[in-house]
Amino acid sequence: MMPAARESLLDAAYTALARRPWSAVRMVDVAAAAGVSRQTLYNEFGSKEGLARALVRREADGFLAGIERALATHTDAHERLTATVEWTASTARQNALVRAMLTGCWNERLPSPTLKAVPSSSAVPAQRRADGPLPSPGDFVAIVRDRAVAALSGPGTARPDTAELVRSCELAVRIALSCVSAPPGEGGVADLVRGAFHRQLTV
Repeated sequence: MMPAARESLLDAAYTALARRPWSAVRMVDVAAAAGVSRQTLYNEFGSKEGLARALVRREADGFLAGIERALATHTDAHERLTATVEWTASTARQNALVRAMLTGCWNERLPSPTLKAVPSSSAVPAQRRADGPLPSPGDFVAIVRDRAVAALSGPGTARPDTAELVRSCELAVRIALSCVSAPPGEGGVADLVRGAFHRQLTV
């Protein structure tokens, strides 16, 4: 199957999930919405569990791609971290799967695939990847922290103390997660980040 067709099926599954609990989402309806046969859907994902894993994997990848964009959009360290926190908070507000992945709180409306790898006999490379380990909240903290550290210590930047930079970037990620659970008040994310890092980062 062409990657675009796989994306169409994942889009159909995501749309169905927005309308009804995952337990009520039917494979036949996802296939019909994407304009393919149910057999084609099973050939691509193997099972409803496989579809759930692929959907979670895609949303995780989309979230992390947004982190990369946030870090690349600015040159100032504070602005980069602010953009990272804002992206995390806004995406989690809008995307229930991202919110569940970041917090570990999977409600009864959502699929809740095991985060461990599952046996995969799929001939589809994208599905074999989806059948591999899925990121936990702790994994996301580490991934985003490490990407922020790399962005803030890359070529063309000043060289802050590495241990301090790692701590600052992890704190930024944890501020982002707190904003997911309890949205900030007046002044928003930018004020939180400025208050947390006005001394630590001088790049």
